Amino acid sequence: MASSKSTLLITTSFLLFFFSSTITTTIRLSSAQVPRNNLDPSQSDSDCTGRWIHIRRLPPAFNLDLLSNCSGYPLFDDFCPYLANHGLGQKTHNVSHSWYRTDPLMLELIFHRRMLEYPCLTSDPQSADAVYLPYYAGIDALRYLYGPDYNSSSEQGLNLFEFLTRDDPELWNRNMGHDHFLVLARPALDFSQPLRNDPRLWGTSLLELPQFFNVTALTVEARAWPWQEHAVPYPSSFHPPNLSLLEAWVQRARRSRRTTLMMFAGGGGVGNNPNIRKSIRNECENNTIENNVTSNNNNLGMFGSGVADYTKPCDFVDCSNGICEHDPIRFMRPMLQANFCLQPPGDTPTRRSTFDSIVAGCIPVFFESSSAKVQYGWHLPEDQYGDFSVFIPKEDVVFKETRVLDVLRSIPRARVRRMRERVLEMIPRVMYRRHGSSMGLRAKKDAFDLAIEGALKKIKSWVQVQPRGQAFAQ
Repeated sequence: MASSKSTLLITTSFLLFFFSSTITTTIRLSSAQVPRNNLDPSQSDSDCTGRWIHIRRLPPAFNLDLLSNCSGYPLFDDFCPYLANHGLGQKTHNVSHSWYRTDPLMLELIFHRRMLEYPCLTSDPQSADAVYLPYYAGIDALRYLYGPDYNSSSEQGLNLFEFLTRDDPELWNRNMGHDHFLVLARPALDFSQPLRNDPRLWGTSLLELPQFFNVTALTVEARAWPWQEHAVPYPSSFHPPNLSLLEAWVQRARRSRRTTLMMFAGGGGVGNNPNIRKSIRNECENNTIENNVTSNNNNLGMFGSGVADYTKPCDFVDCSNGICEHDPIRFMRPMLQANFCLQPPGDTPTRRSTFDSIVAGCIPVFFESSSAKVQYGWHLPEDQYGDFSVFIPKEDVVFKETRVLDVLRSIPRARVRRMRERVLEMIPRVMYRRHGSSMGLRAKKDAFDLAIEGALKKIKSWVQVQPRGQAFAQ
């Protein structure tokens, strides 16, 4: 390891050791990393037809070198501890096999590590159906958002584009970037500041650069209009390494006694202005156990998991100031005990908690469609939301005095059971299994697998209708 990396914490050394062999100056795929017959499409079977991906070789300044400054942003959290285990973070406890203190910002590392196990990699870029750019854009953005380059935030991505067009112009020019994709571990709005803003406001302009209009961006939260973006799940803290541990967890979530009708894990809702989070907190605080006992006597048998009726109507887990983000025990136990998990929008429409609740078998309750329905179509089918979630317009709750408790109490017990079973079935679709997982678990498509499938289909649909060498999309 180079001396310039000596400041990294010991907990990150294994991650960097792994990547040092693949991203020292370029990403080099060797026969030790992928099967030999997956390096050459002419030697493959039909399973990889239309699925070949080439990992573009980038200088370490675009990925590995960015990790060496993990504690260099005083206005941002020190993310050095979360680099461990290839971005999964440290284990929640020493004997844990599936649970980690995962930071959402590490999605780019997690995705990169999983790409190295993708079965249809090719070293020949001209034979690839898609080209993956292992650029840690979310981490690189920190120097513009919280560091010394704030006034230069319109420049993020320019160096990358210059490298792509100089290093291998033929690869870029064959489809003008339409067959390239990358991962963004922050909401797309963080990369969408108009180029002409003066003074500069929040965010960089990566997605506003005409040079990248054709590149597919997989982001944790997409905007409503750009064609090139698509949302993929936030990483939860659950990353099982084998099928038996996944099945054991699903059984635990299925058998868990759901003694709370609804719960909310989050912060906010303390200001004077009316908003959905404030309405939820007020409703929770105003419903005591005594109120629940009265309601339970009047509606016997309508609530619960099928084992016992709920003992309290609402549970609130205060996650203000990010205290829950790296401590899944704080919210996972209450989620296991609740029938419904409320997912009100905050600073942005989407929430990592949506995927935490699904992992816990807790039925998500949404208050606006942009929180999930119009975001995660590859992972949560848009036409099936009524089977695994509840939708209550936030305007009805905030301004029309609709009580969330009353809406959820009106759902028949049998339907609640069916919805929970559907939620449990969806756990593999929203989790990122651990790298190096067993073959049995690999047979189940997880969030990474579905993201790759979706990206390939998106790229194929666009490349087929675009003439070779077409200029930037307008």
